[in-house]
Amino acid sequence: MSALVQSQTKLSQAKQSHAKATALQESTDDAQYLTFQLAGEMFAIGILNIKEIIEYGQMTNVPMMPQFVRGVINLRGRVVPVIDLQARFGRPSTPIGKRTCIVIIEVHANGESQDIGVVVDAVSEVLAIPTTEIEKAPTFGAKLRADFIAGMGKVDGKFVILLNVDQVLSVAELAGLVGHMEQYGHGALTEST
Repeated sequence: MSALVQSQTKLSQAKQSHAKATALQESTDDAQYLTFQLAGEMFAIGILNIKEIIEYGQMTNVPMMPQFVRGVINLRGRVVPVIDLQARFGRPSTPIGKRTCIVIIEVHANGESQDIGVVVDAVSEVLAIPTTEIEKAPTFGAKLRADFIAGMGKVDGKFVILLNVDQVLSVAELAGLVGHMEQYGHGALTEST
């Protein structure tokens, strides 16, 4: 649990430093990413999309949802769908462990924003990856859909898969899910945080 608190603190500090860095965009070519583990692989999402990291907790199942939707949580009075990234990638569901957590991501589409949670095995750290160290997504041989990958970041001689959040968590694709979840109602949800 202390690793989760440290990750949340690092995320908050990284967002603050990223805001300062954005003001000085001309002087830096680095982008900051939250890295996390999923089935032994390292993935990353740009920190500007990330709202918070919470402990994996009680979730309400929603009937007739795709396999990759774990359920919904009540996050301070808001219904937030939770996606199992492993299942979204067409793999077996993520097993829940001691370091499993939910990363709350803000996705934008058509002028609206939607918070969506994603289940990850463990949050690692916030990294600044220079744009010179980011390769294009491979066109073949990847274990994921090509449109899910924004690029491959090189960190200490290893590759980190940079996810294209707009595709992985496509609001258009998930819009029907959110509407169905809201019909399910707020009253049946248990407070998550």
